[in-house]
Amino acid sequence: MSQELYIPRGAAESAGYALDIDPKRAGWGYGALRIVELAPGGGHAFAAGDSEWIVLPLNGGCAVQVNDQVFELLGRENVFASASDFAYVPRDAQVQIASDAGGRFALAGAKCERRLPARRGPASEVPVEVRGSGGCVRHVRNFASADAFECDRLIAVEVITPGGNWSSYPPHKHDEHRPGEESELEEIYYFEIDGPNGFGYQRVFPSREGGSDVLAEVRTGDAVLVPDGWHGPSIAQPGHDMYYLNVMAGPGETREWRICFHPDHTEGYR
Repeated sequence: MSQELYIPRGAAESAGYALDIDPKRAGWGYGALRIVELAPGGGHAFAAGDSEWIVLPLNGGCAVQVNDQVFELLGRENVFASASDFAYVPRDAQVQIASDAGGRFALAGAKCERRLPARRGPASEVPVEVRGSGGCVRHVRNFASADAFECDRLIAVEVITPGGNWSSYPPHKHDEHRPGEESELEEIYYFEIDGPNGFGYQRVFPSREGGSDVLAEVRTGDAVLVPDGWHGPSIAQPGHDMYYLNVMAGPGETREWRICFHPDHTEGYR
């Protein structure tokens, strides 16, 4: 197992962040993910720099001030309860997060060129789809998918996999630029597992000689980096639903999520 691609909880902490994955830490060009934990009445400030960001409540609500605009986010009880509202932060902005009741908040980011308007994404407008069938059923919240919400480079979705099910299946990849067929995207998986002592498994295997190769037992707060390679399945322990947040970004001129399924694992599934 590559310790560089599998990041257990606490292994990528920094000042102010329970998890801090930036392009330098990941060894790639664009994608980032930070987790902020705030006590009641707490706050956190950051500069967007050359990246766009989405502030996504994992549990609890907050106010997000972007320069002189303020967005009130109701948030949610936890990631398994529902989709959440969120705030989009453009590059070159100054940001302040404040939470009366406290909570945990994901900052999903990507280096970008365009500066889009700051705005709030309502939970009621998050598209939710059921993907797969049988033991591969999962629920996808496309809050910042390429088709659902405008960003410059950032793509982000949430997935709930019922206990005992497989998701991210069939294994797929998006590590080559092939117009109309496949887009080149870096990807971060961030995990939470429902219930005490719950766990899951994440597989990444090479699509080219010397490519990424990970089989990780994942628990709440863990992350897996996918710079290249076939990824999937993501397997949830029976009796424990699995949540993961996918953060993707890449160098393509068009923001799109085009994938290639592994030819050895599609027969009898699709």
